[in-house]
Amino acid sequence: MGDLKVFRVRAGRATEIPGASVAVERELQSLIEANMEVMLGIRFLASEYRTGRRHRGRVDSLGLDESGTPVIVEYKRSRDQNVINQALSYLVWLRDHHHEFERLVADRLGAEAAGAVDWSNPRVVCVAGEFTYHDTVAVEEIGRRIDLVSYRVFDDVLTLRLVASVAGNSGAASARTQAPAASNATGAGSVVSVPQQRLEGAPAAVRELFGAVDERLLLPEGAWMEPQQHYLTYRRLQKFASVRVLPRKEVVAVNLKLDPATVVLEEGFTRDVTKIGCLGISGVEVSLRSRADLERAEDLIARSIAAS
Repeated sequence: MGDLKVFRVRAGRATEIPGASVAVERELQSLIEANMEVMLGIRFLASEYRTGRRHRGRVDSLGLDESGTPVIVEYKRSRDQNVINQALSYLVWLRDHHHEFERLVADRLGAEAAGAVDWSNPRVVCVAGEFTYHDTVAVEEIGRRIDLVSYRVFDDVLTLRLVASVAGNSGAASARTQAPAASNATGAGSVVSVPQQRLEGAPAAVRELFGAVDERLLLPEGAWMEPQQHYLTYRRLQKFASVRVLPRKEVVAVNLKLDPATVVLEEGFTRDVTKIGCLGISGVEVSLRSRADLERAEDLIARSIAAS
């Protein structure tokens, strides 16, 4: 994270705060586990979970993300190439223990969450002080869904940075993406083309509107799109939007990660979808029918992105 500098400003004078790693790896793990949903968008399930005789280890953290996908989180206080290999070995364990994981979800989050676990593309998140260029290249070739997240501590401030992200292979998504920070690219990080069936039967105006929405959501640095079975999600370190194209209604529906209590809801334009079991992100859904609607939604989109 050599491109990030933090300064303390007092009386108009700036003093640089040097970044550091945590003194003990467990300190990093405990901090993230206690704040996992806020920091990573993942609901915490278990710490130091034993994998039994065959797999001979303990998963640092187990969780469930916003899409109901099982997540393995592994930590290293500084740089260690084995963190990726270790996480992948636990992914093999996870593949063989669906029922055990679902029982854990039921115990922690309830039967409804356990019944909605999505096994199509389990996810690995590796958190470390830094990753090498070779790490980012290696995860592209593995073919599994992996996020590499680097951290740095500045006094009482913890920074997290998505260094690389690979979507892996599943029935819903079989694309590879890499965050701009790892590839020295600029602008949007997505290299995923939208499956044409998402727009089948849609009028030209709806196709054009979707193109404008897609362009806007990929504008922030590090943003990329990940196709799901029934919708598209847009994310950086966390997901900030999900999109569905509704050809018959001639609507592009955008769900944003916002608290409905902080939004002035307008009938036919915005609605609270936190309790209706909507697809994708549960928060505020915005129904876009024109570019003018997209402009009206700009502030809401910007707020959801800022929280990611």
